[in-house]
Amino acid sequence: QKGTRSESSQAKKSQHAEEAIFYMNCRAAYLTVLKSSLENIKSKEQLLLVLQQAGRNPSQKTVNKYWTSQTTTLNFDDFCTILKKEKPATKTELLEAFGKIDTDNTGYILHDELYKILTTRGEKMTWDEVSTITKKADFNCSGKLDYNKFCDLYMTTSEQCCKTAREKLEVDSRLRQQQFGSQAETSSEGITLPVSKPSPRVSRKTDHKLAPTKGGRRTPSRPSSAQSCKASVSTTISNCASSNRNTKLIEPDTIKEWQCAQSKGCFYLEDDGEIISHKYKLHLPQRSTVCITIKPLNVHQIEGKPCHWLSVDTALYILKENETQENLQLVSFTEQQNKEMFGWKGELGSGIYWLLPFTTGCRLKKVKTQFTGEAKLVYRGEDGELALTKEFRAALLDIFETIDLDGNGLLSLEEYNFFELRTSGEKCDEEAWAVCKENFDMKKNELTRQGFMDLNLMEANDREGDPSDLWVTLLSLGYNKALEMTEACPFVIDIYAEKCKPRIKAIYLEAGSWQLNRAICKSVVNKGEAKVMDGCENIIIYTYKAGRRITSVIENKSENKVIIHVNNEQSKNCLSNRGLTVFAVEVAPKSMTVSQHVMPLNEQEEWLYNCVHSLL
Repeated sequence: QKGTRSESSQAKKSQHAEEAIFYMNCRAAYLTVLKSSLENIKSKEQLLLVLQQAGRNPSQKTVNKYWTSQTTTLNFDDFCTILKKEKPATKTELLEAFGKIDTDNTGYILHDELYKILTTRGEKMTWDEVSTITKKADFNCSGKLDYNKFCDLYMTTSEQCCKTAREKLEVDSRLRQQQFGSQAETSSEGITLPVSKPSPRVSRKTDHKLAPTKGGRRTPSRPSSAQSCKASVSTTISNCASSNRNTKLIEPDTIKEWQCAQSKGCFYLEDDGEIISHKYKLHLPQRSTVCITIKPLNVHQIEGKPCHWLSVDTALYILKENETQENLQLVSFTEQQNKEMFGWKGELGSGIYWLLPFTTGCRLKKVKTQFTGEAKLVYRGEDGELALTKEFRAALLDIFETIDLDGNGLLSLEEYNFFELRTSGEKCDEEAWAVCKENFDMKKNELTRQGFMDLNLMEANDREGDPSDLWVTLLSLGYNKALEMTEACPFVIDIYAEKCKPRIKAIYLEAGSWQLNRAICKSVVNKGEAKVMDGCENIIIYTYKAGRRITSVIENKSENKVIIHVNNEQSKNCLSNRGLTVFAVEVAPKSMTVSQHVMPLNEQEEWLYNCVHSLL
């Protein structure tokens, strides 16, 4: 048993060391191009430069994947996420690629053939660009490219880029003291704070008696304890298994006489780990007591398939619209819980409100799954005609159920366009919708379930049975190759009003906005326990528990940016949205940012949240 524990401890140390090296390399590359990790990447060209400094050699297609027409900036967090996804090419991979051209396995490629391939296929190069490669004496001779030598030089150059960036970071003591950048959920600029009086709820009690680290010298860029820190504050919350369920929320059947409005929606997990969802406007014609709830939507999943999304946490932030859409005021959020449902009950005045759905990302995250085979989507019947398989039809019915936001069993053009934006990035205009009406079953200018099925069958016929485009649709909607919905969480919002008819409408399908981030921070500051760091009264850690979720926020009242080291090593049965036990958060001057969201790994067992925030 001692041997097993020792191996586990060594494995954990090894993992922390790898994380430290990874973030040091990220930071080194980032600061080679930008002055600070609080500074954002502002152009596609800058993104290409920082990726190259990190030893990557991305194609234009790869760069375009992360810098779309909607992208204006990317922060340090985004950069780290991209590097996790875009692994540097290995020599084996490069040799395999060249081997597909060199079918005779000679180790050489004729320059004429290289010119032809590189100027006509894939991401086409110019004649001059290819000439730059063929003129290098290191790996060219007699009109041929020695691609083994080319690969060696490529790997050496890539490693040298990383090494140069690290050396620059080590030489500059100012940069070295910064440690590594924000892994915060909010934007790197944080949220600017108004001048405020000290909170009467602020506790100055701190616990910074940390156990000394054992073993060898720790990694300077990623401290495993708070010993070298100026100040620290510890927060401990013990939770029973039964405390995960709160029954304060009013049951809908007790307000069945109230008028109701409902809309469905969905959280979608992007390739880079970002979560996007529908955003809504709520209209109340007069002042009324209301009850607003959100919960995962239990669509009829294929028999025998697990419903992963039902365990995903959901929340709804209610913001009041004033003179402009930019000026939104936090009213409240759904903190009361009844099983998987979260809700809020209170009085709202007449007017327009924004409802911003939120999930922490603790349960909705990328998972690596081994598949025995790809599910079949289409087949040819005895008559030779294409048909949809039973499994694919069932998945399409679930998709229809999810994108039918108003639940009337039909898809309006507006609802269908949310689907199109998600799967193809384009909208269907009135003219194209009229063509759909001529070819597919519709009622009252809205697409029926059968019409939706036929539309997908037509797509399969257009590709002569090739399911590639169908898979693009499925994967973008959170399905894996086994037709399981693992990277999406459909939800349903219900609004009950005592004195008037509420109206709700989906407006956007997008990632969490700065308004949402600000609302999360404000809700934690208003409701949570505050602790001031001993010896550093400008840093306050707010911690708030709502149902089965704990959120911590860091407030920096100083004139300088700070780096806060976060250590969860003493927590038990906990799952952080960071995916890391130890990490660092960079907080801009006069701002606040989310440190982390934590949930129980197993809700049937007790869980202990023990987090130490330390100032580096």
